[in-house]
Amino acid sequence: MVTGRVGVDLVPFSRVRGLLKPGAGPALDRMLSADELRLSRTSDGPDVPGIAGRLAAKEAVFKLFHVSGQTLPWQDIEILRGAGGWPSVRLRGRARELARQAGVDHIAVSIAHDEPCAVAVAYSP
Repeated sequence: MVTGRVGVDLVPFSRVRGLLKPGAGPALDRMLSADELRLSRTSDGPDVPGIAGRLAAKEAVFKLFHVSGQTLPWQDIEILRGAGGWPSVRLRGRARELARQAGVDHIAVSIAHDEPCAVAVAYSP
């Protein structure tokens, strides 16, 4: 088993705003699960910083697997809310298999956002 893997990623808010523009297509529907989409809405509309944080966290988690030549399984890495509102990771399908192959069995995630971007760090002991 491999120990001490770290992944980090940064997503500009402008990237998310571009994905939300009319006519941009259903990109977010391919990147976020139904549960994540539900968590990424406020009474005022889409939570741009929250979406950017989730996307950054997904990328950071994927980096823990140390795979090359593969696309990120967006729907199979979910960034949800755990106890106390802290981000939690749920892996399914291909992401769960990649984690198993990499010896990654527990993942902690931290997300921060402040205009103009969100950053996320994923860690597996």
